[in-house]
Amino acid sequence: MAPKSQKQKSSGGQKKPKRGKTKQALPDSEEREPINMESMGHPEIYPLVLTTQTQEILNCRIDKDITDEQPYVLIKKEDILADFQNRGAVSDFYPVKKVIQEYPGDELLVVYDKDFRYGLNFYLIGTEEGKENYLNPPEVPEEQEEYKEHIPEDVYVYKPPISKPWVSLGSEKEIEEESVKESTKQITYMISRKRSEFGAPIKFSDQNASSVKDAYIECTAYPDRHFTLKQLEKDVGMQVVPKIKDTSTQTRWTYPKNAITQYYPRELSEEEKETFGQSKSLSDFLNNTSISVEIALQQNEIMNTFIDDWKCLAEEESTFGDKTDTHLKEYQSFTDLHTLTEKMVTSVSWHPTIYGLIAVSVAVRLSLEERVHFSGKLLLQPSLILFWSFSDPIHPQLMLESPDDIFCFKFCPSDPNIIAGGCINGQIVMWDITAHADRIENIKAGGSRSKKVTLKPMFLLEPDSNKEATYIRHCAVSSIENGHKKVITDIHWLSDTFEINRQGAVFENRNGICCQLVTCSADCTICFWDIRPQKALIPQPIEKKKEEHIEIPFDVPSTFLHLDLSWKPLTKIRLSKGETSLDHCPTKISLSEDNLLYKAQDKILAQSKAVKAGEMNPYHNLEGGLVNHLKPIEDFCTKFFVGTEEGGVIYTDWKMERDPETGRLMTKKPVSLYTVHDGAVHTVQRSPFYQDIILTIGGWNVAIWKEGVMIGPLLQSSCAPKRYTAGHWSLTRPGVFYIGREDGYIDIWDLLEKTHEPALSQNICITMITYIKPWTFSARQQFIAIADYYGTLHILEIPWTLSHPSTNEVSSINYYFEREVKHLEYVEQRKKIREQEKKEMELELEKKKVKTYQKSKEQLEAELKLDYESYLELEKNTLINLGFIKVKETMSFMDL
Repeated sequence: MAPKSQKQKSSGGQKKPKRGKTKQALPDSEEREPINMESMGHPEIYPLVLTTQTQEILNCRIDKDITDEQPYVLIKKEDILADFQNRGAVSDFYPVKKVIQEYPGDELLVVYDKDFRYGLNFYLIGTEEGKENYLNPPEVPEEQEEYKEHIPEDVYVYKPPISKPWVSLGSEKEIEEESVKESTKQITYMISRKRSEFGAPIKFSDQNASSVKDAYIECTAYPDRHFTLKQLEKDVGMQVVPKIKDTSTQTRWTYPKNAITQYYPRELSEEEKETFGQSKSLSDFLNNTSISVEIALQQNEIMNTFIDDWKCLAEEESTFGDKTDTHLKEYQSFTDLHTLTEKMVTSVSWHPTIYGLIAVSVAVRLSLEERVHFSGKLLLQPSLILFWSFSDPIHPQLMLESPDDIFCFKFCPSDPNIIAGGCINGQIVMWDITAHADRIENIKAGGSRSKKVTLKPMFLLEPDSNKEATYIRHCAVSSIENGHKKVITDIHWLSDTFEINRQGAVFENRNGICCQLVTCSADCTICFWDIRPQKALIPQPIEKKKEEHIEIPFDVPSTFLHLDLSWKPLTKIRLSKGETSLDHCPTKISLSEDNLLYKAQDKILAQSKAVKAGEMNPYHNLEGGLVNHLKPIEDFCTKFFVGTEEGGVIYTDWKMERDPETGRLMTKKPVSLYTVHDGAVHTVQRSPFYQDIILTIGGWNVAIWKEGVMIGPLLQSSCAPKRYTAGHWSLTRPGVFYIGREDGYIDIWDLLEKTHEPALSQNICITMITYIKPWTFSARQQFIAIADYYGTLHILEIPWTLSHPSTNEVSSINYYFEREVKHLEYVEQRKKIREQEKKEMELELEKKKVKTYQKSKEQLEAELKLDYESYLELEKNTLINLGFIKVKETMSFMDL
């Protein structure tokens, strides 16, 4: 009986018991007689269990309506009868329904049994006489009172246990559920042999196990890594024990045996020592071994003797393979055969924790004019994010609905069941697929290619084979008036280590989960969003009353209900062009924390396991926004890279500053701006290996930048034969990245092999490649997802040479980047020197011109005199040659 009373006490306290387990209602035809305390001498008392809901309905709440000074309450009979009509057999007064109906008075007395004297938390007095005796107890004579005063309080009075009738509270159902039952039928084996074979001699012989049918072949067990078993319940016992330290040695342990060894020291006398030291055998030994000992000591200092040379040699040779080893091998492809409209893939993302599961967002292949023309028809078609699995290439596992076509989406790094996406109309959409997590976790992916399902046309599919699609509605949409005005082209989750306020200042994130987003759009704005509820400064009771009447659909989780249609950005940034009133149109952004998300797979897996184990999902109870007592983070880099539609790469700061004239918050001027691409930038991505190396792709060329180097790009390629449309870094090799082209080819760049052109080009499809996303499953298996304009998702397996780096590849690529930085600095210095030399040459030319016009008067007269003398000489010679003047006359002419 003790466990029962403890359970009843906890159920009648402050915790609300679960329905269906604390009480088992009986139909009217099987009403039982009310149980009273007649065995204890109180036939008018009927024990009851009143839940928290009943206490609130009848105003008998503990510590509020009922106190220690007044442990009872009077309840009208008509209120209890009305409770019978509303809740029926679920009512807590239903066991004493007959007593209440026959009660002569209008008010019933219900007393709070704090000490569980009668077994339950409340009891009902079913007679008027008992009610009057409790409210107005008879006066005790003075003699009895004096007798009670003389009785010591410490005297223990034995009360024999009294048997009570069994009251069912649903525990037998719990016992039945927890009991172990055999779910499978037992199999019985019978082994027999002939009577003549008993005691027969046995002969052994050697034979080939594969050639004999009944021969024994050993089948060793191995773990299946694709098998997942969900643990529903786990009992763990903890006990504090002293700390134990295990130590081991390199000694090989053999079977123990008893052995005794005793040593005696060998002591030599001084004469023997002198004789032994001068002996020829010792000197010969030292002379012979000293050379080899010196060589061994030198080798130990020069090289590491513990390196496996063959292993290092094989690793180096693996980088030089045939061309067949460098090609991407097709593994699988996915196409949505059930939609009639022509769609293209806009974004791809692998599931962070589940093998073989990939999410794809699709959009209708229409231009802006065609979208306006067919806007009525597009409203009738769902905009989806499809979840594909390796086990089923035809039927999507999940379909996430959105108000319009999604052009970018990301899984939450803290919880992969939370997904955020950006629409073409400028809205942000949030999904919570926690309720469907079991469906996608129990998927068994095909282990080998022989088991891979082949694609069939729609008219060959049987009706029974078509699976019912699971559509999941979004749980929150941002306000269309306060959000972006054009398509959202990029979306990122901020790291769980920090958060920002409206001015862009950085503070520590004490929640430990990602609560903020950043988006960019072609409307010249970059917005930061916070998914936590914002604290209202002025209470609005009218709006609250309206919100209470809104009915929430049963299939929509209430995780982000506070954001639906009222979500506004925390802060907005506009990238101004300076002198003009126009702004830059950002298409892609890259924060300083992006490279850390590639290495967060283990963290996400641990967090998802913690949620499965029964812990509360932190996104269901989000606290308010920023508070004043958060600690600011000093020396945090708030600068980030932005790619624009004009082909520019901007390095700017998200932290706002005050305008000295108006006092308003405004965006800082960009730190640097370079226009190196001849088209819109569609890829701005940090390297997974180097935090300060950024890859940008746009138009017909590609560039690599280093954060902090404002001179220019480290690498800028020449124009490609076809326009680039997508790109991504390799996740395992620091010098490799993939670029997709509009003609269906993919260029594979390997900086260790070539830096001026792609190392390999491979054809994937016949149309434009729209997205590239690699994924590392294990050290031996890596995939890359390539999406095209016709809506097909190609899964290719990355070969060994493109997935396994060489021994010193990280340091080699780092040295290449450092060398390019020095080259840029040298070129910049040479430019300055050449500009200085050019200025000096121009100054010299100007000085020469000035000198010609600044001659003195004497110099001019001397030059004129020389010219006149030369003229006279020419005239004399001419006259002599003509015979008009003779030589004598010439002399007189000269005298003149």
